[in-house]
Amino acid sequence: MATVVLENVHVDFPIYGGHRSLRRVVFERATGGLIKHSGGKSDRVSVKALSGLNFELHDGDRVGLVGHNGAGKSTLLKVIAGVCEPTSGRVLSEGRITPLFTAMPGMDGEDTGYENIMTAGQLLNIPLKKLESLLPQIEEFSELGEYLTLPMRTYSSGMVTRLGFALATSIDPGILLIDEGIATGDARFVEKAAQRMKEFVGRSSIMVIASHSNEMIQSTCNKALFMRAGEIVAAGPVDEVLALYSDSPYEAAAVGAG
Repeated sequence: MATVVLENVHVDFPIYGGHRSLRRVVFERATGGLIKHSGGKSDRVSVKALSGLNFELHDGDRVGLVGHNGAGKSTLLKVIAGVCEPTSGRVLSEGRITPLFTAMPGMDGEDTGYENIMTAGQLLNIPLKKLESLLPQIEEFSELGEYLTLPMRTYSSGMVTRLGFALATSIDPGILLIDEGIATGDARFVEKAAQRMKEFVGRSSIMVIASHSNEMIQSTCNKALFMRAGEIVAAGPVDEVLALYSDSPYEAAAVGAG
């Protein structure tokens, strides 16, 4: 049985470099987490990326995260994956967590593709013998050929993503976390990846996906979370949450601002 439980989870990111830098960041990004001042002599500034999140996920849950850029979707995925530690609160999970992001954990530009497969695989808790048995299908699906013997710094961003995608989708996903940025590459590969993704999602116990595509959320999810400034505005059936998100004047203003 797979479960994910968030209990009053907060994530703050400190801002370094003074108020001038903060002003520039704020004006360059009209939307995002709430800005918090600590007060006192230091008056430390931080961005509240997630604020008081509470929810539970169980076997069979397929959850779509919706909200504008900076709403906290990617941060939430990283917190569940264990990549980002909460400032306060706690995350409890049971089951293998498989993050399907643009890059897999532990990847190093100086290491070859093969070396990165072994490193990332072990960080995903794949036994060495199992990882070795998966190599042929990872090689075939990634279509990287001799590039797997070269340092990953020689790869394009699309090649890095393809390698991570081939590795992540070769295992039993358990709790599957997807950032929509994973969809990259030429049209033929994207079509090939879409079919593999469909099969992969079907094998997962729990899936959480951050996406700006209503069509993707509607076709793959049975629940949705509408996030704004690091908080959950609404949670429930997909169509109801998407309707609320689409009708929100705040979201319309954010889209209009570009």
